Amino acid sequence: MLNNGHILTATEMQAAERGLIDSGTSVIELMRRAGRGAADYIWRSAPHIPTLVLCGPGNNGGDGYVIAQTLLEKGAVVKVAASGEPTTDAARNAKSLWQGEMLALEDAKPEMQFVDCLFGTGLKRPVTGNLLNHYQRLYDGAHRRVAIDLPSGIKTDTGSMLNPVSEYDLTIALGAFKPAHYLAPASTIMGDLVGVDIGVHAASQICLLERPTINPPAKLDHKYTRGLVAVIAGKMQGAAKLTALAAQQSGAGYVKIFASSNFSSPNHSIVVESYEGLDQLRAQLSDERIGVIVVGPGLGRDAAAANLLDLVLDSKKPVLLDADALVVLGKSAASRLNDRSLPVIVTPHAGEFAAISDDSETAKTDRTVKLATDSGAVVVHKGSDSVIANPEGDVAVAQSSPSWLSTAGTGDVLAGMIAARFANEKDAFLAAKQGQWLHSRAAALAGPSFSPEILIDHIPKALQECL
Repeated sequence: MLNNGHILTATEMQAAERGLIDSGTSVIELMRRAGRGAADYIWRSAPHIPTLVLCGPGNNGGDGYVIAQTLLEKGAVVKVAASGEPTTDAARNAKSLWQGEMLALEDAKPEMQFVDCLFGTGLKRPVTGNLLNHYQRLYDGAHRRVAIDLPSGIKTDTGSMLNPVSEYDLTIALGAFKPAHYLAPASTIMGDLVGVDIGVHAASQICLLERPTINPPAKLDHKYTRGLVAVIAGKMQGAAKLTALAAQQSGAGYVKIFASSNFSSPNHSIVVESYEGLDQLRAQLSDERIGVIVVGPGLGRDAAAANLLDLVLDSKKPVLLDADALVVLGKSAASRLNDRSLPVIVTPHAGEFAAISDDSETAKTDRTVKLATDSGAVVVHKGSDSVIANPEGDVAVAQSSPSWLSTAGTGDVLAGMIAARFANEKDAFLAAKQGQWLHSRAAALAGPSFSPEILIDHIPKALQECL
C-alpha cells in the first residue's frame, strides 16, 4: 500500500519530501518519479486518447510537464496549456524538457482527455476569475478527466472545496494519500483513486482503515470468555433488537437485552431480562460477566431515558453510547465521559456529533480527535467518510462505505458489531476499527437496497474474510 497506509497532511507531506531531499534525492528526481508514475497510470487506463494537460505554476504543474512528455514518448497525442510561467526550479526544468505543443491558456481547446495539474497539495486559496473559467471550459469539453494529486480547488487536510469542483474519473495521489482523498465532500468526486510511490515512507497518526485480522475463538473459549454484550432497550424496541442481533453475528459469545416490560426476544438465543425499576436493573448490570453495555439505540430522549443513561454511566462496566444516548448527554458529554475510568466508545453521526461537541470549521479528523481527547472515549464519527479516533490522537479513516447504508437501522447494527468486537478484544480502538470495517464489508456483500436485517445476515461472510 502507498506509504504503508499512512495518510499525510499537507504539512506532513512537505516534511516527508524535505526528508528525501535532505537525504540526497533531488526535487527534479521526485518530480520525475511522480510524473512518470502518473503517466503510466493514465496510459494503462486510457492509451492513445488525445490529451490536454493543464499545468499550474508550481510543482504540480511541473509534474504535468513530465506527464505530458512521458505520454508523448509512449505515442499519445498530447498538448500542454499553462496558466503561467513556472515559479520553481524543478518545474522550469520539467518545462524545458517538454518537446510537444505548448498553448496559451486562452488558446487551448478541449481534448478528449483532460489532466488537471493546476494545483495540488497545500492549496489555501480558491481558483477564481478567468483562470477558473478556462479551467471549467477545458474540463467541460473533455470526455475523461484525471486529477493529479488532488483536483484543483480542494483543501488538502479537510476535503472542503475552495471553489466549485466537478467529478473526476481518476485521481492519482503522489507520494502518499492525503486526508482529502477520503474526507467528504472531496472524496465523492475523486473517481477511481490510485497512488504513485515516489519513495516517501513517513509515519502519521492518521492511517487508512484496513481489513483486520480477527482470531477465531480458542479451543477453551466459552460464551463468557467470548464476551457478554448487554443491550439496554428503550422506547423503540426494534432498534435494540437490531443491535443485539448484530452483536450476536459479530462474534459475541452471549447477548442479553434488558427491558422494562413487554419485550419479546428477536430470537430464541438472545435472552431478555426484564426489570421492575432502576434498582433492579442496577443489580442486574452488576453481573461481573458483562463485557460491555450498549445504550442509545431506540432509547428515547425523555427523563426516563436520561435516568437509564445515568445508571449505565454509573456502572462499573465498559459502555458503548449511540444515537439517543448522545443527544441526551448533549454538550456535557466530554466532561461526563472523562470522569469514567473504564472504556467508553461513542458512535455519533454528524448530527449527534454536533450535539455533543463544539462547532468547528476544522477537519473532520481534527474534530474527532478533539472529542476523543476531551472525553477520554474512542470516537467513531460516522458518515460516508467515517473517522475513528482514540484519546491518544491515533486516527483511522475508512474508505467510502456503500451508499446503500444510508437507511434507518444500520447505525444500530454498527453499534452491536463494535460492542461484540470489544467483548472479544477488550480494546476499544481495535474494536471500533474492526466493527467499522466489517460493517462496510457486509454492506458491500449485501448488494443494493438492503434492510438492516439483510445487512446483519451478511456479517458472518465479512467476518470470514478476516480469519
